[in-house]
Amino acid sequence: MAAAPAPSASVPRGQVDLVDFIDWTGVECLNQDPAHGIANALKQGYREDEGLHLASDSDEQLLIYIPFMQVIKLHSALFKGPEEEGPKTVKLFSNREHMGFSNVNDFPPSDSVDLSSSHLLESKPVTLKYVKFQNVRSLTMFIEDNQSGADITKIQKIALYGTTVDTTNMKDLKKIEEH
Repeated sequence: MAAAPAPSASVPRGQVDLVDFIDWTGVECLNQDPAHGIANALKQGYREDEGLHLASDSDEQLLIYIPFMQVIKLHSALFKGPEEEGPKTVKLFSNREHMGFSNVNDFPPSDSVDLSSSHLLESKPVTLKYVKFQNVRSLTMFIEDNQSGADITKIQKIALYGTTVDTTNMKDLKKIEEH
């Protein structure tokens, strides 16, 4: 099966890019270089620009918190970055808020992936333990290290693939008036 050159070619069958369901007001990234922030790797349009990337600041680790506007099921994640400074060990936590570098190792991750340089260069999505990501309201990603042990980790693109869970948005409910 040949892959089409279209950007949607990497979206796993039956899944959608969850970028439209991210609650951008709550996205946080600890230890990001202020000049190379999380939006560069996560936002549509920015993450397709080869000249933009997310970079760590004081060491190779990054802690990324992504809340969603509605409940999702997470199927896979894609990370694109340079061969040397691209992320290697990524720990993912479902619905775990208020994590910091001091307590990130106190909790077992929902899943952990070891990225190879081919994952980063070929933009291959990594399938996650789907059963662990069924009712996700937020996702925390701990980038523990990078491919070469360099001081700075760089990520050009992060894409999350899955499906939305059909729930009622309480804001959409209207009061029924009695006659």
